[in-house]
Amino acid sequence: MFRKTIPVILLATIFLSIFSCKKEVLPKPSSQLRLEYPVAEYAHFENACPFTFDINSEAIIKEKSNCNFTIDYPKMKATIYLSYKPVNNNINILLRDAQKLTYEHVIKADDILEQPFINKDNKVYGMFYQVNGNAATNAQFYVTDSVKHFLDCSVYFYAKPNFDSVMPAASYVKNDMQQLMESLRWK
Repeated sequence: MFRKTIPVILLATIFLSIFSCKKEVLPKPSSQLRLEYPVAEYAHFENACPFTFDINSEAIIKEKSNCNFTIDYPKMKATIYLSYKPVNNNINILLRDAQKLTYEHVIKADDILEQPFINKDNKVYGMFYQVNGNAATNAQFYVTDSVKHFLDCSVYFYAKPNFDSVMPAASYVKNDMQQLMESLRWK
Protein backbone atom coordinates (compact mmCIF):
# COMPACT_ATOMS: atom_id res chain seq x y z
CA MET A 1 0.00 0.00 0.00
CA PHE A 2 2.90 2.27 0.78
CA ARG A 3 4.26 1.77 -2.76
CA LYS A 4 0.96 2.82 -4.36
CA THR A 5 0.71 6.06 -2.39
CA ILE A 6 4.21 7.30 -3.28
CA PRO A 7 3.45 7.74 -7.00
CA VAL A 8 0.11 9.41 -6.13
CA ILE A 9 1.79 11.81 -3.68
CA LEU A 10 4.61 12.46 -6.13
CA LEU A 11 2.17 13.05 -8.97
CA ALA A 12 0.06 15.41 -6.79
CA THR A 13 3.16 17.33 -5.70
CA ILE A 14 4.32 17.78 -9.30
CA PHE A 15 0.80 18.78 -10.39
CA LEU A 16 0.46 21.34 -7.58
CA SER A 17 3.93 22.76 -8.12
CA ILE A 18 3.28 23.31 -11.84
CA PHE A 19 -0.17 24.87 -11.57
CA SER A 20 0.00 26.62 -8.23
CA CYS A 21 3.07 28.75 -8.96
CA LYS A 22 2.37 32.25 -10.12
CA LYS A 23 4.71 34.96 -11.26
CA GLU A 24 5.90 37.28 -8.57
CA VAL A 25 3.64 40.32 -8.31
CA LEU A 26 5.51 43.60 -8.68
CA PRO A 27 4.00 47.02 -8.18
CA LYS A 28 3.68 49.05 -11.38
CA PRO A 29 5.69 52.23 -11.57
CA SER A 30 3.71 55.42 -11.28
CA SER A 31 2.85 56.92 -14.63
CA GLN A 32 2.38 60.45 -15.79
CA LEU A 33 0.00 61.88 -18.33
CA ARG A 34 1.83 62.55 -21.57
CA LEU A 35 0.41 65.45 -23.50
CA GLU A 36 1.71 66.06 -26.97
CA TYR A 37 0.71 69.07 -29.01
CA PRO A 38 1.39 69.66 -32.68
CA VAL A 39 4.37 71.76 -33.67
CA ALA A 40 3.12 75.34 -33.88
CA GLU A 41 2.64 76.77 -37.35
CA TYR A 42 1.91 80.48 -37.51
CA ALA A 43 -0.22 82.47 -39.93
CA HIS A 44 -0.26 86.22 -40.35
CA PHE A 45 -3.41 87.90 -38.98
CA GLU A 46 -4.55 91.25 -40.28
CA ASN A 47 -7.88 93.07 -40.36
CA ALA A 48 -9.09 96.68 -40.01
CA CYS A 49 -7.47 97.09 -36.56
CA PRO A 50 -4.32 99.23 -36.26
CA PHE A 51 -2.02 96.23 -35.69
CA THR A 52 -1.07 92.86 -37.18
CA PHE A 53 0.48 89.74 -35.65
CA ASP A 54 1.14 86.05 -36.20
CA ILE A 55 -1.21 83.48 -34.72
CA ASN A 56 -1.02 79.70 -34.27
CA SER A 57 -2.99 78.04 -37.06
CA GLU A 58 -4.53 75.65 -34.47
CA ALA A 59 -6.12 78.56 -32.58
CA ILE A 60 -9.52 80.12 -33.31
CA ILE A 61 -9.62 83.91 -33.25
CA LYS A 62 -12.83 85.89 -32.71
CA GLU A 63 -13.20 89.65 -32.65
CA LYS A 64 -15.38 90.76 -29.74
CA SER A 65 -15.54 94.52 -30.32
CA ASN A 66 -13.32 97.52 -31.07
CA CYS A 67 -10.23 95.42 -31.87
CA ASN A 68 -10.62 93.22 -28.78
CA PHE A 69 -10.15 89.52 -29.50
CA THR A 70 -10.36 86.08 -27.96
CA ILE A 71 -8.02 83.40 -29.24
CA ASP A 72 -9.37 79.97 -28.30
CA TYR A 73 -7.48 76.71 -27.92
CA PRO A 74 -10.34 74.17 -27.65
CA LYS A 75 -8.07 71.12 -27.21
CA MET A 76 -6.35 72.77 -24.26
CA LYS A 77 -9.41 74.51 -22.84
CA ALA A 78 -7.59 77.83 -22.89
CA THR A 79 -8.38 81.32 -24.15
CA ILE A 80 -6.10 84.26 -24.80
CA TYR A 81 -7.75 87.64 -24.26
CA LEU A 82 -6.34 90.46 -26.36
CA SER A 83 -7.47 94.02 -25.57
CA TYR A 84 -6.61 97.10 -27.59
CA LYS A 85 -6.83 100.63 -26.22
CA PRO A 86 -5.86 103.84 -27.99
CA VAL A 87 -3.42 106.07 -26.14
CA ASN A 88 -4.85 109.54 -25.44
CA ASN A 89 -2.40 111.10 -22.99
CA ASN A 90 -3.21 108.20 -20.65
CA ILE A 91 -0.18 105.93 -21.12
CA ASN A 92 0.69 106.01 -17.40
CA ILE A 93 -2.82 104.85 -16.45
CA LEU A 94 -2.76 102.08 -19.07
CA LEU A 95 0.64 100.85 -17.88
CA ARG A 96 -0.40 100.96 -14.23
CA ASP A 97 -3.61 99.01 -14.97
CA ALA A 98 -1.71 96.33 -16.94
CA GLN A 99 0.85 95.92 -14.18
CA LYS A 100 -1.85 95.89 -11.50
CA LEU A 101 -3.70 93.13 -13.37
CA THR A 102 -0.55 91.01 -13.34
CA TYR A 103 0.30 91.57 -9.70
CA GLU A 104 -3.23 90.76 -8.51
CA HIS A 105 -2.12 87.12 -9.02
CA VAL A 106 0.73 87.45 -6.50
CA ILE A 107 -1.48 85.88 -3.81
CA LYS A 108 -1.54 82.51 -5.59
CA ALA A 109 1.63 82.83 -7.65
CA ASP A 110 4.92 81.31 -6.55
CA ASP A 111 6.88 83.66 -8.74
CA ILE A 112 6.31 86.33 -11.40
CA LEU A 113 9.08 86.69 -13.96
CA GLU A 114 9.27 89.95 -15.92
CA GLN A 115 10.83 90.00 -19.37
CA PRO A 116 11.11 93.43 -21.05
CA PHE A 117 10.46 93.56 -24.79
CA ILE A 118 11.96 96.19 -27.09
CA ASN A 119 11.58 96.29 -30.86
CA LYS A 120 12.96 99.70 -31.83
CA ASP A 121 12.59 99.14 -35.57
CA ASN A 122 8.81 98.69 -35.30
CA LYS A 123 8.31 100.87 -32.21
CA VAL A 124 6.88 98.02 -30.14
CA TYR A 125 7.79 98.15 -26.44
CA GLY A 126 6.38 96.13 -23.59
CA MET A 127 6.70 93.59 -20.83
CA PHE A 128 6.05 89.84 -20.81
CA TYR A 129 5.07 88.27 -17.48
CA GLN A 130 5.37 84.57 -16.72
CA VAL A 131 3.32 83.71 -13.64
CA ASN A 132 4.43 80.48 -11.93
CA GLY A 133 2.20 78.71 -9.44
CA ASN A 134 -1.52 78.10 -9.06
CA ALA A 135 -2.60 81.51 -10.34
CA ALA A 136 -5.56 82.06 -12.66
CA THR A 137 -3.27 83.08 -15.51
CA ASN A 138 0.17 81.75 -16.40
CA ALA A 139 1.26 84.43 -18.85
CA GLN A 140 0.45 88.05 -19.65
CA PHE A 141 1.97 90.86 -21.64
CA TYR A 142 1.41 94.39 -22.77
CA VAL A 143 2.90 96.27 -25.72
CA THR A 144 2.70 99.90 -26.77
CA ASP A 145 4.28 102.49 -29.02
CA SER A 146 3.80 104.99 -26.14
CA VAL A 147 2.03 107.45 -28.46
CA LYS A 148 -1.04 105.93 -30.15
CA HIS A 149 -1.45 102.24 -29.34
CA PHE A 150 -1.67 99.99 -26.28
CA LEU A 151 -2.40 96.25 -26.30
CA ASP A 152 -2.59 93.87 -23.34
CA CYS A 153 -2.95 90.14 -23.44
CA SER A 154 -3.49 87.30 -20.94
CA VAL A 155 -4.30 83.59 -21.03
CA TYR A 156 -6.83 81.75 -18.88
CA PHE A 157 -7.54 78.01 -18.67
CA TYR A 158 -11.00 76.58 -18.07
CA ALA A 159 -9.81 74.47 -15.18
CA LYS A 160 -9.07 74.94 -11.51
CA PRO A 161 -5.61 76.50 -11.28
CA ASN A 162 -3.18 73.65 -10.73
CA PHE A 163 0.15 74.54 -12.28
CA ASP A 164 1.39 70.94 -12.47
CA SER A 165 -1.66 69.83 -14.44
CA VAL A 166 -1.78 72.67 -16.95
CA MET A 167 1.99 73.13 -17.29
CA PRO A 168 2.38 71.45 -20.75
CA ALA A 169 -0.54 73.42 -22.20
CA ALA A 170 0.53 76.61 -20.43
CA SER A 171 4.02 76.30 -21.88
CA TYR A 172 2.63 75.76 -25.39
CA VAL A 173 0.29 78.77 -25.17
CA LYS A 174 3.02 80.91 -23.55
CA ASN A 175 5.21 80.29 -26.59
CA ASP A 176 2.33 81.35 -28.85
CA MET A 177 1.87 84.52 -26.82
CA GLN A 178 5.57 85.33 -27.14
CA GLN A 179 5.34 84.78 -30.90
CA LEU A 180 2.29 87.06 -31.03
CA MET A 181 4.12 89.79 -29.10
CA GLU A 182 7.33 89.51 -31.13
CA SER A 183 5.48 89.54 -34.47
CA LEU A 184 3.17 92.45 -33.58
CA ARG A 185 3.39 95.47 -35.89
CA TRP A 186 1.50 98.77 -35.74
CA LYS A 187 -0.11 100.04 -38.94
